[in-house]
Amino acid sequence: MEPSINHNDRPKYGILAILMVGAFISFLNNTLLNVALPSIMLDLDVSTSVVQWLTTGYMLINGILIPTTAFLIQKYSVRRLFLVAMGLFFCGTLIAGIAHTFPILLAARMVQASGSAIMMPLLMNVMLISFPIAKRGTAMGVFGLILMFAPAIGPTLSGWIIEHYDWRMLFHFITPIAAVVFLLGFFLLKDKKEKVFITLDILSLILSSIGFGGLLYGFSSAGSKGWDSLQVYGTIILGVIALIWFILRQSKLEKPMLNFNVFKYPMFTLASIISMVVNIAMFSGFLLLPIYAQTIRGISPMDTGLMLLPGALLNAFMSPITGRLFDRYGGRVLALVGLSIMTITTYCFSNLTFETGYITLMALHGMRMLGLSMVMMPVSTNGLNQLPAEYYPHGTAMNNTLNQVSGAIGTALLITIMSIRENVYANRLTEAVVGGPTSEVQQQIALEAMLGGINDAFFISTFIIAVAIILASFLKRAKQGDIKMSK
Repeated sequence: MEPSINHNDRPKYGILAILMVGAFISFLNNTLLNVALPSIMLDLDVSTSVVQWLTTGYMLINGILIPTTAFLIQKYSVRRLFLVAMGLFFCGTLIAGIAHTFPILLAARMVQASGSAIMMPLLMNVMLISFPIAKRGTAMGVFGLILMFAPAIGPTLSGWIIEHYDWRMLFHFITPIAAVVFLLGFFLLKDKKEKVFITLDILSLILSSIGFGGLLYGFSSAGSKGWDSLQVYGTIILGVIALIWFILRQSKLEKPMLNFNVFKYPMFTLASIISMVVNIAMFSGFLLLPIYAQTIRGISPMDTGLMLLPGALLNAFMSPITGRLFDRYGGRVLALVGLSIMTITTYCFSNLTFETGYITLMALHGMRMLGLSMVMMPVSTNGLNQLPAEYYPHGTAMNNTLNQVSGAIGTALLITIMSIRENVYANRLTEAVVGGPTSEVQQQIALEAMLGGINDAFFISTFIIAVAIILASFLKRAKQGDIKMSK
């Protein structure tokens, strides 16, 4: 593949700026909607299980489309892909803002997701081919700032908008920004690509959609439906079978849709495993901390968002700094320090009480996010650095797909652990009450049981992150195309 942008030339900062603004608003929209779900439930008269499809459906579309981005990036120019992605995102946002029934809103969210799925792999690929390895850590650090800052301000911004306006305003204020970014891309992006004669293997697309889609749907549904549900284990089994078939087929194709040869490069493989392990464990904080704050402590959604904001902002603003440190010291030192911080703070979260202070929660979350900033982008960049240039689209697509799957697994695993332990604590506390609990005592038992379940989920997360520390000790500074270590 001949990249349309070459890192031997001066990096095309104008192209990167347009891509980053487009990526920023698509990432921002992901977290804006979470706080608005209760308002949407009331306005459109739908249940919790139904409204969750706004996030589950978004994740499914990403899981289905991201594996195809390796093919799309090789086939089409940056300009064409960006305009298609931004056009889809704009149309989905516009329709969502005027939707008055849930099916229309859900369809609009899926159109949004189809644009967003292309955006991140496209931007990462442009970053990789625009900068040499020696400067790539700094460049990816700036990219990480964009990636992290959008979700950082999302919940707080969303909480403020919901308090003052209708939930549709979340889409209304994004729509004109998306339109402007589309027009900037239309007039300013001028890159061209020589015609590439590759075709998309339809069977691979079907198998990929069933495989990754089945895994994402199965694990995402496990928390609410339970592991004994046919809908859960049936879709996971179907996904695994389709995925195995998909992998075997890719190994036989001359031009695979998603090239699994990227796993011949040991640092990329190790980086992928570490990222997945950390993703699974990190969902304990993103998922359980808001539940603890709002349900057990009675902290308002707005104050919960403000509590999480410093950590999210710290994670975002540390990204360029860790990028520079990565260029100087490599990924191993950063990962070991960051994972150690994450292990300690996660263990502290496994000892939450009814009296844990608001400032304490904010500080612990901030330190945890500081640790995360030293792990994810440096480890991922180190892995991608080992790949030959023609494998960049496949590496970025693989990374993003694995992040989606590991996020779904982490959510399902931690909800399951919390639920099981919560039931154990509830039964134990109920049995200890003489003469049967009153309604007031039952309410207190429920809160104590939930607290115990949350603490146990954090405790398991501590051990999961400890596994990542062991794996990170094997990291070495990657050299492009070197596969000697894998023999």
